[in-house]
Amino acid sequence: MLYSDGGLSVTATEIDWWEIHRPEIFSYVDKGEIWMDPETGARLTTCPWLRVETKPLLSSSKSTPINQTLYACAIYHDRPDDCRHYPVSIDEMVRDECEMIEVKDLSNPKLAQIKLDKIMSDSRPPYEG
Repeated sequence: MLYSDGGLSVTATEIDWWEIHRPEIFSYVDKGEIWMDPETGARLTTCPWLRVETKPLLSSSKSTPINQTLYACAIYHDRPDDCRHYPVSIDEMVRDECEMIEVKDLSNPKLAQIKLDKIMSDSRPPYEG
């Protein structure tokens, strides 16, 4: 999974807002690039705000517990626009090994893209690719 190692960008407006209102986020910005280590200046390979949890669930037989990996954004309301607009396409989700992709989406990618566009309609226009 890429989670920030995939060329995310950020606007100058977003950076300025973080600098004033969310200095803890701004500390991961260096020369207009995001998710840079505040101590070393090196690019991070994963988003510093991504929280990963493993949650036990019951399997369909309801007797065998299985683990589900859940992902959450610690800066969800203040995340960059690139994150707000992700994912754009089913192909992008497959490439990034997105945890939201389902096997049924792979069997009918056109229908899956229609559903994805509907889910993301409050964040971005429909995918035209």
